[in-house]
Amino acid sequence: MASSAKNFFTKEERRQIVEAIKEAELNTSGEIRVHIENNCPGDALERATHWFGKMGMHKTELRNGVLFYLAVKSHKFAIVGDEGINKAVPDNFWEKIKTSMALRFQQRDFAQGLVNGILEAGKALKKYFPHQSDDVNELSDDISFGKN
Repeated sequence: MASSAKNFFTKEERRQIVEAIKEAELNTSGEIRVHIENNCPGDALERATHWFGKMGMHKTELRNGVLFYLAVKSHKFAIVGDEGINKAVPDNFWEKIKTSMALRFQQRDFAQGLVNGILEAGKALKKYFPHQSDDVNELSDDISFGKN
């Protein structure tokens, strides 16, 4: 396994993940980010929510940010949607996406698991937050990396 979250994925895999974010955002006005760190102390959803706030993802106009969080050494991941999304979608909205990602992760295909999850999210969010012709990319598409 890679020694740090930053080099867990190859350069090509990182490019594929960023391209998936850009493609997904063509379907939705939702803003998608990915944060990767080595260790997750405690609950993955709580940690993802921490990073969501730290990254300023709650500052989008429609409160429609989505964070895909992955702790590579702790073997944990979570998906967090902002309050605009959570008010619009059913309670179990993220479960299908998380299940399909987990299947890929179990096969140690982490990059494709993220890519598939991101693309699925873009398609699913289209119903609630369709892409607008005047849509502005409010958040960076780059992958964020933790220091731990």
